[in-house]
Amino acid sequence: MKAAIVHGRGQTPVYGDFPEPVAQAGEVMLHVMAAALSPLTKTRASGSHYSSSGQYPAVAGVDGVGRTQDGRRLYFVSPRAPFGGMAEQVAVRMEQCIPLPDGLDDVMAAAIANPGMSSCAALRERARLVPGERVLVNGATGTAGRLAVQMAKHMGAKKVVATGRDEKALEELKTLGADGTISLLLPDDELEAAFKEQFAGDGIDIVLDYLWGKSAATLIVAAAKAAKDETPMRFVQIGSVSGNEISLPAAALRSSGLVLMGSGLGSVSTRGLLSAIAVVMQAAAAGKLQIKTETIPLAEVEKNWNKDSGQARVVFVL
Repeated sequence: MKAAIVHGRGQTPVYGDFPEPVAQAGEVMLHVMAAALSPLTKTRASGSHYSSSGQYPAVAGVDGVGRTQDGRRLYFVSPRAPFGGMAEQVAVRMEQCIPLPDGLDDVMAAAIANPGMSSCAALRERARLVPGERVLVNGATGTAGRLAVQMAKHMGAKKVVATGRDEKALEELKTLGADGTISLLLPDDELEAAFKEQFAGDGIDIVLDYLWGKSAATLIVAAAKAAKDETPMRFVQIGSVSGNEISLPAAALRSSGLVLMGSGLGSVSTRGLLSAIAVVMQAAAAGKLQIKTETIPLAEVEKNWNKDSGQARVVFVL
């Protein structure tokens, strides 16, 4: 079968022939229709993600949309190594599949599943969002962050504040549900003051952090300084675009009700992740979520693997 094949750690996938998978007990064979190029897909293929199998050669792709022999459309996730979603065929356990709702096309489903799940799982499985609470999305101008703003509103957040470096994108987020924005281009003292202003008054109940790094450290310190009582603020770490480590004063934790947690593979069960994706799919089918997509033939995977599509999610189709 044709597939996007990774031949070694850190190498770009190439289009070629790979042995077809053989379905094992409990697995279903799917003809793949679409598979998205997400940050998780890229880091797992490179071997740099903590969940990477390290097995090569392997087929790239952690998820996708496929059809069964009888025509059912299913979203699937986590095929067993060395197989992946960017291939003509995939064998996946049925409990790792979700039926797609009518009205949601293959490309949209493939594109929205992973970035939508990141915020939905964080809000449902980790932070336990209660309708009426207030949410701040740190790093909201990327694909996942834009969906996080929309998901928070869809799930009942009373107020959503978005941060980012792209001023134009921050303005666009106001049309997607953001009630306020903070530019991360502000000088350090002004950025801390802007965060403290949000944490004062009615405050922020949940932070979804896609960046980590300096902005996350500034945010945590500002939250601690603005804290009025021991009321917990749940800080959910999702992505680390700005760095894998931060320097954090111990007093920031001792002097506030701040609760730090992560959300991702390992901290959320597969069942929880699939449940979150199902919520995302239903919301997308109902027209509640927006995401930009760019469709590219899988045969062109090598030259498009590192393509910068801005706020669009690249989807490879077969």
